[in-house]
Amino acid sequence: MTTEHVADTVENAAATPDKEQPYGALGLKPDEYEQIREILGRRPTSGELAMYSVMWSEHCSYKSSKKYLRRFGDKVTDEMKERLMVGMGQNAGVVDVGEGWAVTFKVESHNHPSYIEPFQGAATGVGGIVRDIISMGARPVAVMDQLRFGAIDDPDTARVVHGVVSGISSYGNCLGLPNIGGETVFDSVYQANPLVNALAVGVMRHEDIRLANATGAGNKVVLFGARTGGDGIGGASILASDSFSDGGPTKRPAVQVGDPFAEKVLIECCLELYKDELVEAIQDLGAAGISCATSELAANGGSGMNVELTNVLLRDPSLTAEEILMSESQERMMAIVRPEKLDAFMAVVNKWDVETSVLGEVTGDGRLVITWNGEVIVDVDPSTVAVDGPVYDRPVAYPTWIDALQADSAARLPRISKPEEAAEQFEKLVKSPNLADTSWITNQYDYYVLGNTALSFPDDAGMIRVDEESGLGFSIATDANGRYCQLDPFAGAQLALAEAYRNVAVTGAVPTAVTDCLNFGSPENPEVMWQFEQAVDGLSDACMALGVPVTGGNVSFYNQTGDTPIHPTPVVGVLGIIDDVSRRIPSGWQDAGENIYLLGTTADELDGSAWADVIHSHLGGHPPKVDLAGEKRLAGLLQGARDEWMVSSAHDLSEGGLALALAEGVMRFGVGARVWLNELMDRDGVDLTAALFSESTGRVIVTVPREEDVKFRGLCEGRGYPVLRIGVTDTEPVLEVQDVFSYTAAELRAMSTETLPKYFGEMVVEPA
Repeated sequence: MTTEHVADTVENAAATPDKEQPYGALGLKPDEYEQIREILGRRPTSGELAMYSVMWSEHCSYKSSKKYLRRFGDKVTDEMKERLMVGMGQNAGVVDVGEGWAVTFKVESHNHPSYIEPFQGAATGVGGIVRDIISMGARPVAVMDQLRFGAIDDPDTARVVHGVVSGISSYGNCLGLPNIGGETVFDSVYQANPLVNALAVGVMRHEDIRLANATGAGNKVVLFGARTGGDGIGGASILASDSFSDGGPTKRPAVQVGDPFAEKVLIECCLELYKDELVEAIQDLGAAGISCATSELAANGGSGMNVELTNVLLRDPSLTAEEILMSESQERMMAIVRPEKLDAFMAVVNKWDVETSVLGEVTGDGRLVITWNGEVIVDVDPSTVAVDGPVYDRPVAYPTWIDALQADSAARLPRISKPEEAAEQFEKLVKSPNLADTSWITNQYDYYVLGNTALSFPDDAGMIRVDEESGLGFSIATDANGRYCQLDPFAGAQLALAEAYRNVAVTGAVPTAVTDCLNFGSPENPEVMWQFEQAVDGLSDACMALGVPVTGGNVSFYNQTGDTPIHPTPVVGVLGIIDDVSRRIPSGWQDAGENIYLLGTTADELDGSAWADVIHSHLGGHPPKVDLAGEKRLAGLLQGARDEWMVSSAHDLSEGGLALALAEGVMRFGVGARVWLNELMDRDGVDLTAALFSESTGRVIVTVPREEDVKFRGLCEGRGYPVLRIGVTDTEPVLEVQDVFSYTAAELRAMSTETLPKYFGEMVVEPA
């Protein structure tokens, strides 16, 4: 027999000021609880306590990072604002890409859920970021993922990898969205704390942009989409149990459960609502569910809201009012609808068979009032929940261990002394988990669904056509190097941005805007806060130097096992614009008889490199230097070469250095290359080890048809960028580095593709 849940009312809260409340179990500190009592002038009801606990959690409120994130907004030039239509603070940033088109994009984390329940954790990460894109008024057009797993040979890694990859592929493929790029890294530092970051991109006309602001007294508050269930309760804080009542259901799942087909219908339904102008605002229900949607819509609109919680359609009738407020059930949206448009709104949602309930209406009194069976269980100023949460000035301390780490340079490691050693080391790098072919993962994704994919795996960036007539499109790449960031988080964040910027530039697109997902350890560790501050400063300074604004993103703290934090891992996504995708530049050469040029210079920069890691299991020293002005010049040079059709391929040099870039160039289309390194070693004063494996930045290999040779060299000289011919493409499908080693394309492919299947099972042969 079930007894009906009696909610804790505002009246009851006022009458029982001394009632003990489980704020600690909900992740609130004693002083935060006292702050809530002060704001309300009484103890909170259990419903209010539920709302504040999730909305004031680190995940939702950015309480430890907010003071630093403001630097992205402070360090902005007029150049950076030119194409920025919506910046930080909304569900996703929006960029003007020309011809009346806008692109919205964002990357977010779903790290902890993906360790507990890898399939659903990763799947709902994709679903959540796609709903952020829908809520801006856009049609989602692509997704990407940035994955960090533990050591490839650890028994638990396979569990996480299989779950995460199938979760991403299942959700994305069912939505019919192409997955056009990303990264996969294996490192024991992520063993019990994998990183699953998901990025989504959407396209819309300028006039279709929607903001999540509830305005207009009398407008209806409507919840539509999937029913509300018990999954994901407190996922954003730490509530995964029945902390509110002893008699309630026990241990509900903390990880949300996704239904991609419900989301696919929701996408089409929302787009029709936008087209017919039936909504004033829409907010997706992600972290913190109804608590978040109601408080953010009301706070953003500077309005109030009255909501009757018993009107929420439930999947589980046993849910308490507090659990309904906190549930993170997926595939739900909240809309603000004018009363005179409500019938037309209902006609559209009914057509799509989307369940809908009118919860209440917008008011002008600046209060968020939520009732349960007509009794008031929440009465708050919404901005105190959604905007003015606690802001921490956490202690910051220079790490005690970092000087010793930086002093331990790779310069002391044994170098190559004879060609056989070079071949042996090259093979080890090609087979190493972080440089090996990732087709085992990417073949599970659909790259080409929707028919607008211009570039995808394994190119340096993904590219999507926006407009069929003009060919207008965008290119997008994401990068991060936790090893560099461990050595120097300021430089590491700048290196992540520089690499993503360069990866976009080599496709022929103009880098334009940034999104980031900042993955760090516990903010209660002063050394982690030092890393975080350094990374934000490095990234914000570099964005200003390159003229690309941060449009939004995500912070993920508490990524650590016991007292050991992960390497700081700021994932940086760069979006670029290309006026015609038919002019894109692929990353591998396709024709024999072309000259291979190396742009940029090579220094002896092996600290933090793949070579140091794979050959010597070493991490120490200082990461490669980054020249942001040089990166900007290089991007301009590549655009000039593209405009004049001078280059037939361009590939960025990063992990694994020149040797890996050449191997990838040969493997891409099976066209060979004959390469010589003597001139490079003489010009730059480096030995064979550095020539092959240094990870100096600002370097790209391009192939130039013979008839464009003189013009191309002239372009490089005119723009003052170092250029050196290092080889030619060849009809023989062989990579030959003169006097060093020689491998056929088939041998390279066999080495590169053997690694992941060895640990995770057979490969899907064809992409989905």
